[in-house]
Amino acid sequence: MHGRNEYDRVPEVDLASYKIDAKLLNLIPASVVRKHNLIPLFKVGDTLTIAMADPKNISALDEVRSVTKMDLSVVKAALNDIQDAITEFYGISGAVDTVIQDYVPPTGKRAKLDVAAEAPIMKLVDVIISQAIRERASDIHIEPEAKDLRVRYRVDGVLHEELSLPKHMHAPVISRIKILGNMNIAESRVPQDGRFEVDQEGKKVDLRLSSFPSSYGEKMVLRILDKSAMLYELAEIGFSKENLKKFSAVIRKPHGIVLVTGPTGSGKTTTLYAALSVVNNEELNMVTVEDPIEYELPGVTQAQVNVKAGLTFASALRSILRQDPDIIFIGEIRDIETASIAIQSAMTGHLVFSSLHTNDAPGALTRLIDMGVEPFLISSSVEAVLAQRLVRKICDKCVEKIPAPAPVKQKYPEIKTVNHGKGCKACKNTGYRGRVGIFELLIIDEEIRKMITSKVSSDEIRKYAISRGMKTLLEDGMEKVKAGITTIDEVLRVTELEQI
Repeated sequence: MHGRNEYDRVPEVDLASYKIDAKLLNLIPASVVRKHNLIPLFKVGDTLTIAMADPKNISALDEVRSVTKMDLSVVKAALNDIQDAITEFYGISGAVDTVIQDYVPPTGKRAKLDVAAEAPIMKLVDVIISQAIRERASDIHIEPEAKDLRVRYRVDGVLHEELSLPKHMHAPVISRIKILGNMNIAESRVPQDGRFEVDQEGKKVDLRLSSFPSSYGEKMVLRILDKSAMLYELAEIGFSKENLKKFSAVIRKPHGIVLVTGPTGSGKTTTLYAALSVVNNEELNMVTVEDPIEYELPGVTQAQVNVKAGLTFASALRSILRQDPDIIFIGEIRDIETASIAIQSAMTGHLVFSSLHTNDAPGALTRLIDMGVEPFLISSSVEAVLAQRLVRKICDKCVEKIPAPAPVKQKYPEIKTVNHGKGCKACKNTGYRGRVGIFELLIIDEEIRKMITSKVSSDEIRKYAISRGMKTLLEDGMEKVKAGITTIDEVLRVTELEQI
């Protein structure tokens, strides 16, 4: 028997530098691996080397010896790295299978509250959420279907199925999430909203919940907001040198409106926060009204919309103006009331940042007119409009060069080869990992101000802006294809164009 001091002093390793032998995974059951946070690394003769977060866990070592019938050599590794390796090699389904085996479906009239509070259900929900955070998911979709319960994660803007659960898990899983989100578990016929916070590996993560009644039962979507996430700098989010220079200049103006546009999930908030971080200093009073607050900005007064309590974008904005602000950030301009107050603020010496849902930059100007804002007010207050999308970046672990497709060679003869991700474990065989922005920056000059006042169409404004050097979303995207950052398919997907 091995002495109890044997593992007191063990070497530490970086798991990233080890190529784990997949054949060893069958030696230790997934349940044991997960229970004790360990993973097999390699085997030499009859000695198996394992990495553990806690090498002094004698009972874990005894259990591994018992199941493997081998001598053990132990190294220490960081808990996060071990958990990532377990997920990569054993998958979330292994953890879920264990939970499902432990769960006994209710019989009789056991209350929803009792069922949702049972250990297997609590563990299952924890696993689904923690795995989503580890995979950098922005949303979790829990969807009842005819015969099962589907769980999907949105990673880098694209949904993929993570696991399928038995149908009888639907009610307790939804009830558990509702309890966490302080929602009404007795009501399933109308949509509900909720929120709660989790502490994952030392960082606070906010989850926003939305339930929706479907023909097969309630669907639940969880939006994941990592408030402690690193704030990006403007140079990191994908601006070309030219756009970075122009945008950096416009956000330092003493007053006016700077708008960022694009569909939901196009990274508008990230860009606006990056802009706020640039202009933020202790001599300025910066106030925001958001729905929801996605990141915490040091030194900035942040308020969250609460429609039930009567705090809308418009009502909050009126109050903010009495707080002696220098810079105001409005999460979104949704109506004429908010737009009018934002414009008045800009015309009375404030710098205003906000967002709009339009497809391109010139479209934001006509959108404000459609809302009912007078054209002369728009022309005298808006300084710039930035349209953006997010494209997936090619995975740097499996990137390779391939010949450029024929239509691309035809239009861009200088492009002979393009980068492509062939798919690997790091990117879950998608070929992509992470995202970057593509941009269309419209600077409002005197000519465009006249065009707005004359109610010229957005198409005419667009043609003029291009003639003055504005790069379109497609052009900016193609620059990133040439630089080997993304693929043509990605650029076409997000710019909603079918061909080059």
